[in-house]
Amino acid sequence: MIKSVYIVGSLRNPEVPLVANELEKLGIEAFDDWYGAGPEADDKWKEHEQFRGRNYSEALDGYAARHVFDFDRTHLNRVDAGLLVLPAGRSGHLELGYITGLGKPSFILTGPNHERWDVMYCFATKVFFSKDEMYEYFAANRLA
Repeated sequence: MIKSVYIVGSLRNPEVPLVANELEKLGIEAFDDWYGAGPEADDKWKEHEQFRGRNYSEALDGYAARHVFDFDRTHLNRVDAGLLVLPAGRSGHLELGYITGLGKPSFILTGPNHERWDVMYCFATKVFFSKDEMYEYFAANRLA
């Protein structure tokens, strides 16, 4: 049974909080607090680090990167499952891979007309091709 889900995705994907809200209506904790950083968070972090004269390697060792990473990892570790809401980039795919590697159920929400097919999505517990299909699955598999 699934009580909590880490919603994985892009800061630029407006579907993330909408999906989280719908899962919450089903009684599932849908963690998406990372989304509040806004669509330019990564760009602004990069600009700040470069302005300070730091390269990418130095920035990854900095306090900001470590705090954000630790925040995300804490919640990836504590939830029951992960849901990647596409489109998403490398970071989102790494996060879903991390959840999968922990042995937790991992899911992907894509549309029926997904442009690029990827056989490695077979690592996920289930790939949903519509929101309705996804909501039905979570409704049936949540902790009552």
